[in-house]
Amino acid sequence: MADQAIITVRDLRRHFRVFQKREGFLGALQGLFRRQYRLVKAVDGVSFDIAEGEIVGFLGPNGAGKTTTLKMLSGLLYPTSGEARVMGFVPWERSNEFRRRFALVMGQRNQLWWDLPAIESFNLQKEIYAIPERDFKRRLDDLTELLGVADLLHQPVRELSLGERMKMELIGAFLHGPRVVLLDEPTIGLDVVAQATILDCLREFNKQNCTTILLTSHYMRDVEKLCDRIIVINHGRIIYDGALEGVIERFGRFKIVRLQFRGTTPPRNAWGVRGEVVDYRPPVVCLRVERDNVPALLHEILDQAELDDISVEDPPLEEVIGEVFTSTTESVVTA
Repeated sequence: MADQAIITVRDLRRHFRVFQKREGFLGALQGLFRRQYRLVKAVDGVSFDIAEGEIVGFLGPNGAGKTTTLKMLSGLLYPTSGEARVMGFVPWERSNEFRRRFALVMGQRNQLWWDLPAIESFNLQKEIYAIPERDFKRRLDDLTELLGVADLLHQPVRELSLGERMKMELIGAFLHGPRVVLLDEPTIGLDVVAQATILDCLREFNKQNCTTILLTSHYMRDVEKLCDRIIVINHGRIIYDGALEGVIERFGRFKIVRLQFRGTTPPRNAWGVRGEVVDYRPPVVCLRVERDNVPALLHEILDQAELDDISVEDPPLEEVIGEVFTSTTESVVTA
């Protein structure tokens, strides 16, 4: 993986003026003559670098600014201010050379012709991107085999399931061999099997081609499986940029302590002061305990009871990310 940044973003902002509709007939009438607006700061001073070959998770709650950022990086939106370079190009200038080298996949948007078989759309892309016949066939064969959809190429897209359509969308995005791929919720609404297949494809394509991938997802499984680094955005501002493990160390204030007792299991409320019982199925009890309280709790339990097994684990990533979303930190936290 190269150390040189392939995506560079500096103080990028995108603000919108949103019409404020007044209540009632009188308010609607007044709005005809004097319209009121509010300023929405969808992206408010975002800065980061992404190296070639990285897979980076771009996380945040709904309305945090993730999709708006991806649209600016793909050139679909002009920023209010700030700078960005993707492969050395200014995205919103939309040069042909830039568009031939990147791909944008949005989980709820279709790029394939709905009433035609997927292979027809792929053949059209072959001509648009001037893909050599040999490269086109090799990539198509590799991707359809990897995603398990070779027998569906001649079936109309409208007859495919959601998971099958998403796989075809990925094939369409990867056919021209992009150096940068922007993925906005690529597995949304898919079953577990389809999600796993798509994640395996993304990891393999990145490995073989050193493709840079910026991924948004609400599924922490996607992030854990693909990304070593995450960027967390909330209210249009980055509140964490660093290693996936670092976010747990920085924001994971609690540990999950799993105890398997030998003989009689203590009552559910035995350690209410030191920890919260999150699962009580004797002889196994799971407690949610603040990190600093774990040693004292274990010492107390071992003095009072006999155990067959004990484990101390980090909480689920979803819970930790939830803490990041509610953080009041104004500056970027790096790890």
